[in-house]
Amino acid sequence: MKFLKNFNNNAALVVDDQGVEWIVVGKHKGDQIDEQKIQRRFVATLKQNVDIDSFQDLKPQSFMITTQVVHLVEPLLKVSFSDYQYFVLADHIDFALKRANDGIDVDNGTVRWEVKKLFPKEFQAATKAVELINSTADVTLPKSEVVFMTYHFINAGSDGSKLQETIKITKLISGIIDIVQYQFQMRLDPESFNYNRFVAHLRALMVQRVSRTSSTGSELDQSLLQLMIAKYPQAYATVERIDTFLQSKAGWRLEPDDKVYLTLHIWRVTHRQKSE
Repeated sequence: MKFLKNFNNNAALVVDDQGVEWIVVGKHKGDQIDEQKIQRRFVATLKQNVDIDSFQDLKPQSFMITTQVVHLVEPLLKVSFSDYQYFVLADHIDFALKRANDGIDVDNGTVRWEVKKLFPKEFQAATKAVELINSTADVTLPKSEVVFMTYHFINAGSDGSKLQETIKITKLISGIIDIVQYQFQMRLDPESFNYNRFVAHLRALMVQRVSRTSSTGSELDQSLLQLMIAKYPQAYATVERIDTFLQSKAGWRLEPDDKVYLTLHIWRVTHRQKSE
């Protein structure tokens, strides 16, 4: 690799033998690039139009901690951070450390318990990541930082959906859970198997809508929807309320097959959690 530009002591722009430019993260000295010490490398022209000069503003410590966090989280959640997600996380950690040193707590009104219950695995990983950052950087990040980290980790496992879209999805799922609980006048058990299946189904549905992709399944037999209406009237009525909610909040309409699957999931999550 040939050195082109130095961003800081931990990041540089290089070019390989095929003429492809890379940003490499890892310890290097001046224009000497030791490939054995490269912690991460990615193509300089990121699809999401990140200005590579932004790397110059990130502190070397932020890159080091980001690499440690990624190594911690990827096996825990069985995800793989893309180049873009790695950079966004590094940028977030860099700014979080600055805020912590300046004594600033940015809480965007996120309800901590909702995120914890909707995404327990990601939340647990985020808690460990914040503990790692605190001990490595000798800071004390505010509790709200666990929520922000959770969003980043959800994003890493959501087929490329962006962070703002992940936050939007989280709020929509939370609203749907509230609708189900109100309709059935019960508290759902977030530890139950069917609750987690329900949330996973909602996440998949939301990611599909955000990415504007459509289901590849066969066309729904209309008689199946009529069967759901007759067999699970309360669950289907709840789906209709969810449809209205999604229209008002996101401009989305549920397709007939969406209604069938949601009706089944709602019936399961409201009738089977006690027997588990």
